Amino acid sequence: MNSSKTKKQKLPKWFDGVLYTSGATVTNPFSGQSYDLTAEELSMYDFIQGCQWVFERTPKTVTPKQINDFQKALNWFRKNNAEAYMVLLD
Repeated sequence: MNSSKTKKQKLPKWFDGVLYTSGATVTNPFSGQSYDLTAEELSMYDFIQGCQWVFERTPKTVTPKQINDFQKALNWFRKNNAEAYMVLLD
């Protein structure tokens, strides 16, 4: 189980998802690998997962803004915790 650095992260201004007050351990359902995420990382991870859920189940409702926010979320996660990104999202 890997862990995030303790540096304080800030979520971007465009982020309008839920901001958690504490982190948690997340497991990749495909690889079985786990990673400890900070509250900010967990908030962004859940935002990314929510986007993927909407894209897969209701693709006709997806807007260009949602796609753009999803890409920005992936970029934020990759920049802020590349190791967790590789374990959980790549």
